[in-house]
Amino acid sequence: MADAQFADRLAEAQIGATFNQYAESQLLRERLSRYLDARAEAEIVLVGEAAGYRGARMSGIPFTSERQLGGAGPAEATATIVHRVLARLGRSEDVLLWNVVPTHPGTETSNRRPRPDEVDAARPYLDEVLQGRIAIAVGRVAEAALDAPYVRHPSHGGAAEFEAGLQRAFATIRRRRAPVRRFS
Repeated sequence: MADAQFADRLAEAQIGATFNQYAESQLLRERLSRYLDARAEAEIVLVGEAAGYRGARMSGIPFTSERQLGGAGPAEATATIVHRVLARLGRSEDVLLWNVVPTHPGTETSNRRPRPDEVDAARPYLDEVLQGRIAIAVGRVAEAALDAPYVRHPSHGGAAEFEAGLQRAFATIRRRRAPVRRFS
């Protein structure tokens, strides 16, 4: 399966000083593979900055907490907002979530902004995910890395601005009907 190969390649990556949550977790690689397979036809990708310590570092899926997957475990505020807004806009199933840096910069209990060298090292994975898709940059790190519409990151009181920005971005993006290229 191509998505499993992508997850395995990502597990082998060293992206600066970030923590690679896929490296020693078959479960997280499998979750990521299933998620990418389920969203293989998604035309739009919301691209954040990096895996959060309560989000993808724990769940393996961008903008998703362990609590959202299984009803228990840590919740992550950004993930909660992103999923709630996508559900409200009726876009939960047709948008792929990703990060400029898919691994976690920071510690087990904190996040930090990814460094430029980490953004550069993660670029091949971002490019592969974006191939044939329309990106929406969530936050300034993603905006700097992409030529894409920008929406405010929902953290630290930005939920309403995130939702309004996402509504505007969806309104300006014309739905493309061309088939999306799958991971190679």
